Amino acid sequence: QVQLVESGGGLVQPGGSLRLSCAASGVTFSSYAMSWYRQAPGKERELVASISSGGNTNYADSMKGRCTISRDNAKNTMYLQMNSLKHEDTAVYYCYAMIRFRTYWGKGTLVTVSS
Repeated sequence: QVQLVESGGGLVQPGGSLRLSCAASGVTFSSYAMSWYRQAPGKERELVASISSGGNTNYADSMKGRCTISRDNAKNTMYLQMNSLKHEDTAVYYCYAMIRFRTYWGKGTLVTVSS
């Protein structure tokens, strides 16, 4: 069974950095594109960044230049390095994958940007 488990969230001051991780199990991780989404309070879930199986990346305009998505196929883990965090980056961050025409979500990790 495919499982995605996020970690690395927490409280950070504006301007600070965090690195989120998404550990995948039950799947040949290297074969699939992966994504990070986020959902802020009262808002819809939105795409933050994606990475293809080959390592090509795509970023939402709101995070472009402030985050880096990466993957370590040997560890079955995807990462999101976020820098220069702003109050508006406060959200639950989710790991997402579409595997064999089914969608999978992690349970999310909360990022709070506050002084």
